[in-house]
Amino acid sequence: MQRGLSLWSFLCKVTGMRRLLSLLFVLSLVARAVVAAPLPLEKEVADLAAGSQVTVVHLWAPWCPNCRTELRPDGWAKFIGANPAVKFVFVNVWHNGDAGTAILDQAVLGAQPNFLARMHPNGTRKGDGRMTKFLDLPVAWIPATWIYREGQLCYALDYGEVRFPMLQQMIDDARADWSH
Repeated sequence: MQRGLSLWSFLCKVTGMRRLLSLLFVLSLVARAVVAAPLPLEKEVADLAAGSQVTVVHLWAPWCPNCRTELRPDGWAKFIGANPAVKFVFVNVWHNGDAGTAILDQAVLGAQPNFLARMHPNGTRKGDGRMTKFLDLPVAWIPATWIYREGQLCYALDYGEVRFPMLQQMIDDARADWSH
């Protein structure tokens, strides 16, 4: 063995593994960066949720019976209209390519200035490609409704249909100053 050469360096040099190990290391860094990079949609929603106003992020899908129930005439449209200071972001997930525009139009959603509809780029509902996290939170059920203030999650409803009086209380609580 040459003087000053560690056993590891000697083995790598002898076996030609140094290049392979270097390549694997670089590939692992690239893969980690790709996995860690948030989707532009997640960045947009996170930026909205970071604002000083209360922001409601609602995950839904056009095929979901519970989501459709919430879109009844006395549902989301009425609630959003009654809360003009709250930002509402509807994210269509697990949609299998259906933008859900017709359903939102029928529910009279979209013209409100405090309403924003977005479609998740990965609409797969089943299998390995299924979206399971959004904004670093697990997504296991829809509809899901999350309430943010200044980028902090205040409440998360991940069990199905929302009850609007309960949601109103959560929004009021998230809006309140709890510093005293």
